[in-house]
Amino acid sequence: MSRRWLVALLFLSPSFAQRSPTPEPYVPPGDQLVTEVHVQDLDRSMAFYQSLGFRRVRSEETFAELEWEGLLFFLDSARKPPTIDSPAANIRIMVPDVDAMWARVREMNAKVLNPIEDKYYGLRDFTILDPDGFGIRFATRLEDISER
Repeated sequence: MSRRWLVALLFLSPSFAQRSPTPEPYVPPGDQLVTEVHVQDLDRSMAFYQSLGFRRVRSEETFAELEWEGLLFFLDSARKPPTIDSPAANIRIMVPDVDAMWARVREMNAKVLNPIEDKYYGLRDFTILDPDGFGIRFATRLEDISER
């Protein structure tokens, strides 16, 4: 069999057709990958995140669903969070004015892990810790700052 026929058969095979390079999403993008943070005190954590600008969607006895620009963020107090010296992970939130957010978290007296700074990777950012030690990094693209 010639190579041309082999390639044609490959493209026509049902298994090749199933490997679509851009499959249809199973759920909307905002529901696909959601961060859930385990917290000690649900009310305290909800107040903290709402002070940052998150919106409460719903809450129950040990669970809260928050939202940031259409993306979901979960808080769960059913299990105790691990005790660690520094965060095992952080979430990055892109904002149009990171300096304004920096002023906001300073007013809140949030615990700062990494102070605001222009970074080599093209962002001006900082990282704070939530009440349970989870890292939250806010950032603005440096190119957006230079255009102001």
